[in-house]
Amino acid sequence: MSGLLIRPRIRPRVAVVLVYTAAMCMNGLDSTIVNPALYTIAGDFGRPLSAANTVETAFLVALAVGLPVAGWLGDRFGTKRVFLGALAAFTVASAVCGLAPDLNTLVAARAVQGLAGGLLTPVGMTLLFRAFPPHERMKLAKVLIVPTALMPALGPPLGGLLTEHLSWHWLFFVNVPIGAAAVVLGVFGLREHVEGPEGKFDTVGFWLATPALGLLTYALGFGPSRGWTEPAVAVSAALGSVLLVAAVLHQVRAKTPLLKLRLLADRVYGSASALAGVTAAGLMGVLFVFPLLYQASLGASALDAGLSVFPEAVGLMLASQVVDRLLPRLGPRLLTVPALLVAAAVFGALAVPGVGENAWSVRGLMFLIGLVLGTAVLTVQISGFESIAPPDMGQAMGLFQIVRTLGGALGIAACAAVIGGGHVTEASADPGPYRTAVWVTAGLVAVGALIALRLPREAPQPPPFDDEDAPEPPGEGLAAEEAPVVKG
Repeated sequence: MSGLLIRPRIRPRVAVVLVYTAAMCMNGLDSTIVNPALYTIAGDFGRPLSAANTVETAFLVALAVGLPVAGWLGDRFGTKRVFLGALAAFTVASAVCGLAPDLNTLVAARAVQGLAGGLLTPVGMTLLFRAFPPHERMKLAKVLIVPTALMPALGPPLGGLLTEHLSWHWLFFVNVPIGAAAVVLGVFGLREHVEGPEGKFDTVGFWLATPALGLLTYALGFGPSRGWTEPAVAVSAALGSVLLVAAVLHQVRAKTPLLKLRLLADRVYGSASALAGVTAAGLMGVLFVFPLLYQASLGASALDAGLSVFPEAVGLMLASQVVDRLLPRLGPRLLTVPALLVAAAVFGALAVPGVGENAWSVRGLMFLIGLVLGTAVLTVQISGFESIAPPDMGQAMGLFQIVRTLGGALGIAACAAVIGGGHVTEASADPGPYRTAVWVTAGLVAVGALIALRLPREAPQPPPFDDEDAPEPPGEGLAAEEAPVVKG
């Protein structure tokens, strides 16, 4: 009678999209949702705000630490197993955060969240891109935009709303039912894929790359507020830089490196990775500095300043429709280069005297930033992996996320340095330094347009025979979906 056992049959592609979107929405939301509640958290635990800031820094540092090993773990133990394990850990850590009786417990649980999040993004995108061949990835624009754009933008207003009307504990409790449902769906719907690493684990590379990224993220996170000469920040920056250089030299020479830096030599993937870093630096920089300029120009409140950038998320949502329709017709290069040039011009317009004083001008320009820059970012994210062979997909995703994460952190740090180091937390009466910092972000995006000239002209084309049109072979179905694909 075992053959009559009924188990849920879920199409693998549908399961991948649903589970990926749920997990990445949780991860993207948690990167920003805590910020408005830091004052409340500090007050509840009777600690200063500087101590409460470690709640956010612990998440970001741990996230950076998890990125280097994500590709290797997915190849070694299977993308389904690693992804669902990280998602389960993220969900449990969210519950612990909500129940935390003291600040130390909250910080430790946030670190676990960050570590799990560092695995979720590259391994999740590997699952997604392995489920869709290159010529079908243009369909993913609507999927990728929600967790990468809408959720981080929703974080601050949602965090403020929950903190004010319920409590800060609900910032974390909201993850629990979503994460639990996604894990269950993934158990039944995802198909396992074990690529098999080429050799032994790169222990030397791990002990060089992992602390390097953690130390640099710590320095970039605390440098703007504490000052770059503060001992802990200065030592972290110096030591992290030395370790990063050593890690790069080792990865290039190693036979089986933890991170396959040689992938960056590929024209399309290397250009896409560089673009990811530059555009992340520009976008994160302007989203950091413009609310401060808005307060300096208008005397607006912090809440008003935060809401002023929200139209950017609306533009990003519309960008997914643009990419879906135009990328097959125009190709990556012709779509990305003009979009980045327009984005650089819009960034510059935000720095023009008089613009910051008009709330509707600000909202309109923020919408345009989301639309044009989102179009470029999505195009790069979709087309940049066209030349990556399936066995290298996990490594390529991990490396791509590292470049993008460090790029965003560097963009914020560069703007903070232009504004004036440790004084970025107070809006100055003089908007001049803030406008200069916005021009810096415009320059970064303009550099991206030059890099985009290396992207291919043509969009990925379907093969002569589409596998989806073929009849389903015998044995394909639930039983085949349950059997892991093992290579290596």
